[in-house]
Amino acid sequence: MATAEDIDRATDPKTDWVAEHVQKYVASGGTEGHEWNGVPTLVLATTGKKSGEPRRTGLIYGVAGDEVVIVASKGGAPEDPKWYENLLAEPHAGLLVGTDKYTAVARTANDDEYQALWDRMAQIWPQYDDYKKKTDRQIPIVLLRRES
Repeated sequence: MATAEDIDRATDPKTDWVAEHVQKYVASGGTEGHEWNGVPTLVLATTGKKSGEPRRTGLIYGVAGDEVVIVASKGGAPEDPKWYENLLAEPHAGLLVGTDKYTAVARTANDDEYQALWDRMAQIWPQYDDYKKKTDRQIPIVLLRRES
């Protein structure tokens, strides 16, 4: 089960520029890297589905009520990103949102809330609409709620 503490010890993503962004974000305690290309980003730590080891990545996010919203787009690839598969297997995650580090529980948006959340996230990052056109899968939207 990934927790807030895993943010500091998790394995970085394989993509160099994402790894550099995440490392800078974490090393600064969230004072650097929260904004990327004019959009808000967070660091997500999940538990590897196969390895059981903590993994982290940086993602664009939005907010809906008291939940953080992320999109499992993988740039419109035909398959879901590994971090989403990890959350399906184990929904507890570590989050660093700005300087706020905490443990959260993830869930996938249901059909009733999907479109409104999609529209909200596409306002933040319009490329999501382009990603949607590139794939036949419904791109999952994940909501993360702070664990109490």
